[in-house]
Amino acid sequence: MAISVTGCSLYQDYFEPIEAEPAPVAVPLEERTRLPPINRNYFVLESPEQSVVGEPQVVFTREENTFSDLAREYGLGYDELVAANPDVDPWLPGDNTPVLLPTQYILPDVPKRGVVLNIASKRLFYFPPVEEGEPLKVMTYPIGIGRVGWETPLGETTVVSKARDPHWYVPASVRKEHAEMGDPLPSIVLPGPDNPLGSHVLKLNIPGYLIHGTNQPYGVGMRVSHGCVRLYPENIELLYSLVDVGEEVRIINEPYLVGRLNDELYFESHEPLEDDTISADEHLQKAFESYADFDDQALRDAAKAIAAGEKGVPLRVVSTDPMELFDRARVVMNTVEQDPNAPTLAEVRALLDEPDE
Repeated sequence: MAISVTGCSLYQDYFEPIEAEPAPVAVPLEERTRLPPINRNYFVLESPEQSVVGEPQVVFTREENTFSDLAREYGLGYDELVAANPDVDPWLPGDNTPVLLPTQYILPDVPKRGVVLNIASKRLFYFPPVEEGEPLKVMTYPIGIGRVGWETPLGETTVVSKARDPHWYVPASVRKEHAEMGDPLPSIVLPGPDNPLGSHVLKLNIPGYLIHGTNQPYGVGMRVSHGCVRLYPENIELLYSLVDVGEEVRIINEPYLVGRLNDELYFESHEPLEDDTISADEHLQKAFESYADFDDQALRDAAKAIAAGEKGVPLRVVSTDPMELFDRARVVMNTVEQDPNAPTLAEVRALLDEPDE
């Protein structure tokens, strides 16, 4: 469906401001210069205290684009795009439709070292070691996580081994599930295009759990696995080359994140997992306790309003302009190259309904 856009009119109900004061007139999205996209995965921190990286972007679609195409091109997961663009058809967005790319991130409130997996936001953050005096760096990738009934476990662990072109030793529980579906699996799947582990694996010190690639990249950023963490093939290949055996890994569940940018308070909200054992209110209270600013009831109420939206994008907690997100968004070139071997919509849905590792 083609959508005619005047400024940010498509997003007028995106979230409610604290105050209803008139906002300055912004240049309409379609009139802004198309800039090159920001680096999709790599950011340098100006200080160890920096808690927000990246910037929001907007891209105008071509007729053939889908959210799966856009997600992989701009370093995102499928669910992230759906949450940020609830009124756009993810499979038929139409020609010249503006799509918000949620490419700004609040860093999880944990030590900035090693690998951090936030299953609530379905993102991995890697803080590579740096020499003394060098600025901290962070790399972030979308991840696929365990579906309901096969949850990705939380806690602190380490990488205990690495493997290229791995064999998949299929757990008995997975073989049983496939057999009941009339799709029996062998006990061992050899390396190759039919191996759901992809070409690179990081084994964790949690029996049966891995960080790995995939032969079904359209499932990255969704709850589709039997508990393992999957990345796009190009992302796991780079991560594999950087992460050593012994690297610490933290697996957390933080749907609500708080950070500062230019001395302003920002709040990022993700839909809590449907099988979460902690209530949304408890998660919210934990986020409030991390910043003294939330002693102010007006700020708490504003953050609660953002939390209710579950858009997965950092938003200013205090804003007189509900469209400030789009006023500061970078409008970027559409760099998606159509893949002639990309699966059809029906094939993608079949893949996502098919259990794997």
